[in-house]
Amino acid sequence: MLDWAKTIIQAIGYPGIALLMVIENIFPPIPSEVIMPFAGFVSEQGGLSLPGVIISGTLGSVLGTAPFYFIGYKIGEKKIHKWVNRHGYWLLLTNKDIERAQSWFERYDTFAVLLGRLIPGVRTLISIPAGIERMNFGYFIVLSLLGSGLWVGTLAYLGRVLGRHYDKVEHYLGPVSYIVIGGLIIWYVWHIIRRYFTKP
Repeated sequence: MLDWAKTIIQAIGYPGIALLMVIENIFPPIPSEVIMPFAGFVSEQGGLSLPGVIISGTLGSVLGTAPFYFIGYKIGEKKIHKWVNRHGYWLLLTNKDIERAQSWFERYDTFAVLLGRLIPGVRTLISIPAGIERMNFGYFIVLSLLGSGLWVGTLAYLGRVLGRHYDKVEHYLGPVSYIVIGGLIIWYVWHIIRRYFTKP
């Protein structure tokens, strides 16, 4: 597990979960698949309630994705593609990612927001085409809450179930997580260097 994420959750509880989920939407290498199961572990131990964990995780997720809606709404498709071409590598973002999200939106219309919240890699970016297409913001928020709640709730519940064997899970997954996080950092640095030297 990410020790710093665990520390934040244990130190400030629900606000910490919400904060981490906001960051998760902006910086994908910090996955909700790590944050929410651990929050579920904590709820099993009695430090937090499962409903509180789900609510705070859902609110954080929606708060983290809402700015992308306004980016799409205010900037528009052409300027977004230009910006991603120049600076997207800092967020591991490419125009193919944007196009994939647009394709989802075109295929499933407004329900792409609901479905997209359940799909890694689409979860945050689906907000951009929703903004570009001027989707009603209230409707966007409702669908985002439903989709995020389902995803977050599933992860938290699984974490709570695994929490009954928390010590064993941490014992076996702890060393593996350090390898995974180290690999993500190396991959991110390599990605930045490669994109910097190959950009037009």
